[in-house]
Amino acid sequence: MIAFTEPKPSRRAVLQGAAAGLVVGFVWSGKTRAAVSSDTVFAPNAFIRVAPDNTVTVLIKHLEMGQGVYTGLSTIVAEEMDADWSQMRAEHAPANQKLYAAVGMGIQMTGGSTSIANSYPQLRNAGATARAMLVAAAAKEWSAPAAEIKVEGGVLTYKTKRARFGEMAAKAATMPVPAAVTLKDPKAFKLIGASVPRIDTGNKVDGSAKYGLDHMAPNLLVAVVARPPRFGGTVKSVDADAAKAIPGVKHVLQVPSGVAVVADSFWQAQKARSALRIEWDDTNSEKRSTAQIFVDYKKLAAQPGASARKEGDAAEAMSKAKRTISAEFEFPYLAHAPMEPLDCTFVLAADGCEIWAGCQFQTIDQGNVARVLGFKPEQVKINTMFAGGSFGRRANVHSDYMVEAAHIAKALPQGTPVKLIWTREDDLRGGKYRPMFYHAMKAGIDEVGKVVAWQHTIVGQSIMKGTAFEAMAVKNGIDGSSVEGAANLVYDIPNISVDLHTTVAGPTVLWWRSVGSTHNSYATEAFVDQVAKAAGQEPLEFRRSSLAKHPRHLAVLNLAAEKAQWSKPLGKDKARGIAVVEAFGTFVAQVVEVSRDAGGKIKVDRVVCAVDCGVAINPDVIQAQMEGGIAYGLGTILKSAITLKDGLVEQSNFDTYGVMRMDEMPRVDVHIVPSTEVPRGVGEPGVPPIGPALANAIFALTGKPVSKLPMQSSVAV
Repeated sequence: MIAFTEPKPSRRAVLQGAAAGLVVGFVWSGKTRAAVSSDTVFAPNAFIRVAPDNTVTVLIKHLEMGQGVYTGLSTIVAEEMDADWSQMRAEHAPANQKLYAAVGMGIQMTGGSTSIANSYPQLRNAGATARAMLVAAAAKEWSAPAAEIKVEGGVLTYKTKRARFGEMAAKAATMPVPAAVTLKDPKAFKLIGASVPRIDTGNKVDGSAKYGLDHMAPNLLVAVVARPPRFGGTVKSVDADAAKAIPGVKHVLQVPSGVAVVADSFWQAQKARSALRIEWDDTNSEKRSTAQIFVDYKKLAAQPGASARKEGDAAEAMSKAKRTISAEFEFPYLAHAPMEPLDCTFVLAADGCEIWAGCQFQTIDQGNVARVLGFKPEQVKINTMFAGGSFGRRANVHSDYMVEAAHIAKALPQGTPVKLIWTREDDLRGGKYRPMFYHAMKAGIDEVGKVVAWQHTIVGQSIMKGTAFEAMAVKNGIDGSSVEGAANLVYDIPNISVDLHTTVAGPTVLWWRSVGSTHNSYATEAFVDQVAKAAGQEPLEFRRSSLAKHPRHLAVLNLAAEKAQWSKPLGKDKARGIAVVEAFGTFVAQVVEVSRDAGGKIKVDRVVCAVDCGVAINPDVIQAQMEGGIAYGLGTILKSAITLKDGLVEQSNFDTYGVMRMDEMPRVDVHIVPSTEVPRGVGEPGVPPIGPALANAIFALTGKPVSKLPMQSSVAV
């Protein structure tokens, strides 16, 4: 069955707008569905357009935020169509839940490294359908058997006859949509598995690519919002006289999140915001400092928590162990800190509104905006733009920045275009952080060096609690995102317990690139090296002996070790560390090499990464995402932390919130495991292993575990 077919035979019209205002619809007509075109563009389904100029445009239902989905998803279509890469184009699909919901999720969204995995079968079917209809058109035009028509590089041939896709577009649009199509044998792939050039590089190099912040409109106003400095605070009173006196300021508005200033330009709005005199009500706000929150977390960790995993009797086995070893880990709040902070342009009309933004949660954003304005979700038109990074920040169930823009637009004269901009300071201080966590761990080792017991207690806020995802993601009091990377520990240990304490704190939290695995995998993989040392075993061999039932973990572990020449000594004041993590169905192992100078400063010299993500759609994109994940992860492990002092966020910009600098980046070697497994994502899984691999290298070099992050607080790096 074709993936885009409705589960129930019902009549529907699917509108698809082309660049020049072309409208293409699909109409059910019994067993077949005909493509109806008002022009010569061939649109066999909601994902593909073939134009007379021979371009093939793929409508991308996921957000392109730098991770390469424009290229990866277009490659899948081009492969099944037998198109030439030079004719491929891509653009964001419109926000349309019925057409573009992620398969099995029910909403249009991007997250969890699911774009490739979710779209692979869907777009293979879409591409094969387009190819079949082009072949059918050529067969009818040439009075030729369809089976004898060859397709290669976007050209159809039969004996001496030849036509490009564009030349057959109009004819193909009249062909019935096949009820079933035959997909290409993977052995015949030419584009999948090849490092074709990224489809969006040219536009990004010449500046024609449009990000949310780039969108302009006649008479556009710019808005900024003053928000409470403490989480949970509210506006008590506002004196806006000085702000209103600044030239260019049009409006000062109180909105649910704070006080908005609307002006002719960003700088005018920013200056006026600074002139506001606001008295905040902190009655219900968070007033603790980070140190106090950790004290509270440690007290909780000493008590039994909700059970996330229980196998055997860890407490009993621990009491009988020959030796026990314990550790604790502290992880701070982390901001997403994308290069393009949050922004959106908003125009409100009587019968609907239109938004331009780097949108990651189209369906949820439509619903949230609609509730503010009293509209139906379909009256909220979202134009998805490129996003300059996100790392999860633009995927929040409250649609905070779009809802803010809706409230502002609602207070302005109808039809006024307004662009809401969050500054870097707004975003770093505005919450939606990776939660801070505390981990308490203990392992028991028997007389022959085998680990017989493993206890792991996790303390931190829930991302899912209180959201629309709670019913699905929180089971028996356990938020799955709080324990992923810990509850699914794969090492062969007979007695395991993993407990969770879900806390309540002021700072708002959100998934952050690789979510729970960012802290849980650090804790587990760093503790593994400590346990291995206590058991008198070499870290790599310790892992190998416990992963016999997990061949994909073992394969990346062995490949990374081989490419890093694990058994070859590095020399004085140098060491290696290793870690292996599965996240979002992708398996990654990393080896980190470090060195120490005469002053005791530790430097990261090299990272060797092995990745198994199933079928490798584009090796170059996979390599780039592993490199990017390693850079992102290294920066946060070494430098990043959001800390509170009396409830106030201490960081404001990149001068106080550390990130990886170009001159600090080590050499990175990426190796991809050949695989025929279904393809999985690579945007996030490169992040979790880098922290513990680095910690293990430092542990090997110094004999001291690194249990508190960022490392600059405890290691001279």
